[in-house]
This record gives sequence, C-alpha cells and structure tokens, in this order.
Amino acid sequence: MKKEEVSLHRLNSLTDFHRMFGLPAPKHPLVSFINIADMRYEPNALPSSLVMDFYKVAYKTNICGHAKYGQHYYDFGEGGLVYTSPGQVFESPDGSPTEGCMLLFHPDFLLSYQLAKSIRSYGYFSYAANEALHLSEQERKTIMTVFNIIDEELNSRIDDFSQDVIISQLELMLNYSNRFYKRQFITRKAVVREQLQKIEMIIDAYFNQNQAVTNGLPSVQYLADQMNLSPNYLSDMLRALTGQNAQQLIQQRLIEKGKELLSTSNRSVAEIAYLLGFEHPQSFTRLFKNKVKLSPVAFRLSFN
Repeated sequence: MKKEEVSLHRLNSLTDFHRMFGLPAPKHPLVSFINIADMRYEPNALPSSLVMDFYKVAYKTNICGHAKYGQHYYDFGEGGLVYTSPGQVFESPDGSPTEGCMLLFHPDFLLSYQLAKSIRSYGYFSYAANEALHLSEQERKTIMTVFNIIDEELNSRIDDFSQDVIISQLELMLNYSNRFYKRQFITRKAVVREQLQKIEMIIDAYFNQNQAVTNGLPSVQYLADQMNLSPNYLSDMLRALTGQNAQQLIQQRLIEKGKELLSTSNRSVAEIAYLLGFEHPQSFTRLFKNKVKLSPVAFRLSFN
C-alpha cells in the first residue's frame, strides 16, 4: 500500500505567511506582529505541513491546558508561548478556535547585531509544542508589554531607530523567557524528579540488556525519544534539577557501569569498553580517566 504523501510548503518570507493566512501585507518586511483572531484561512486548503524561513513566537491562551502531576496542577492557565526557529517543520493549524498573538521576525533583521549569534543559545526555540512555556498572570503581563512595544513601533514610527528599539525588546523577551522557563522547571520539580528516575532506568537497561554492543553508546536523541521529549528540553530540564545536561548524565551512568564491571568481573578493559558501546578501548580509557582521575587499570587495582 502506497504511503500518503506529506504536503510540505515552505514560507520564505513574512509576506508569504501574511498572504497564506489572509492578512494585510506586513508593515515591515522582516518583522510582524499578528493578532491570531485576524487570521482568515480555510484549514482544508492549507498544506498538511509548513516550514518557515523565519522565527515565530506564538502566545496562545489555550496552549496545552493545565498539566496535572499526581493530585496537583503545576502549570498556570493564562496561556503559553511556543517558539519556532527557521527550518522547523510543523503541522498547519486545523482551524480550532484560538486566541492570542504571534511575533514573526526574519534572521536577516538581526544581522549586524549580537543577537544574530546569541539567539542560537536560546534552546527553547527547538522545544516541542507540548513543552511550551506556561505563563503566570504576571509573566503574561510582562511578555505582553514587550509585544505591545514592538507592535506600537511597527505601527507608528518606522525610522532609523526602529530596528534598535525592536532588537532591544526581542533580547528582553528572550531573557525573560529564559527566566520563566527556569521557574517552570522549578514548579515542576516533583515530576522532573520522577522523570529523572525513569531516565536513569532507561540508561541502565540500555547497558544491562547489551544494547550498547549492537547500537553503540546511547545518544541524547535516543534518550529524548524514549522520554517523548525534545533533546534540548531534556537537557535543560536535567540541568535545572541536577546541574548536568543529558550528555553528562549519560556519561555519569556509563562511568558507574564501568566501575561496576571493573570491580566485579575479570573482563579486560577492552572487553568492558566493547560492552559499553565504545568502538575503541582508548576512548573509554580517556573518558574514565577524565571523570575518575584514575585509569581503568588503576581503578581495578585499588580493589585488590
């Protein structure tokens, strides 16, 4: 049976986006602020998937709803922010009633500004939609103040200073978002701890079931897939709770498994490296020595 082909459409410019969703032409070719209620389109006429060559920050009042952990609700109900970077593929809107707004800006708008480089450090642009930033009422007011300043700038006075003003507001919004995501990881601490235990079990099972022999070292992508999370969100979540990102956690569990094998078996260092997924024993020895401050052989001798 032939697979149904996915209809993918690329939006190269903000003008393309405005045209597709029945909006007037953008007031600035590289920056646009949109009220979602103003969008006019036929869902059935849209391609099934879209990819944009620009950034999008969307605030929606009905994003994901409340998230319940045990008997408690940890997320706020005032809406949330979803961040999309250029080149990401996402499903077209299905026409469900949605309130909110969105900010679009093209990478070219950032050229000659430090933000053109530093924006890559804001990992939440690669989070999945279900990892949205849920805002408290105060946080919502803060973000909307920034949005309103940008909207006012676009509507009233595009001049030699407009780009500087908008860039400064973009940086402010991104820094606030960093702070609010940190808060979200803290308010979700109970569920994050449960997820940490699950992650450690997944890594341990990977080694105990000899998957490393067949598939090599476990990757962050593998771990994220097992947890149904995006790799960046997984790492940021772990860093907020443990101070380690996902790669560091994998290495920690790998070293612990290596210590176990060195102290309880007679296998050679090369055999242990192979069991742990290393292609070359030297790579295992180098990592072990870096983390433990002893070579695998010296560590084993310390038990005799």
